[in-house]
Amino acid sequence: MTFDQLLHSIENESSPPPDLSPELTSLWLTKAERWEDAHNIAQDIPSKMGSWIHGLLHAIEGDFGNSGYWFHRAGEPPISAGEIDGEWERIVKANLTE
Repeated sequence: MTFDQLLHSIENESSPPPDLSPELTSLWLTKAERWEDAHNIAQDIPSKMGSWIHGLLHAIEGDFGNSGYWFHRAGEPPISAGEIDGEWERIVKANLTE
């Protein structure tokens, strides 16, 4: 799946494609404004990528202290509110190339 195909799916479908990885499923749900569903998946991904997604979700929530903790666990610098959309795209693209 390409980045554009993922965006098209988010804009036109009511649920994520079944063949997405847990990481991309969480990110799909994030962009679809289904924070709780995205968080439930992200918190069960035991990797740096899971921590990175988890940090993004807490930034979206506005809990930048918690977000910073998860970004640190992922080995990534913390973000500000103005960086959320760009960070979502960066994480998605990192998952599409893995």
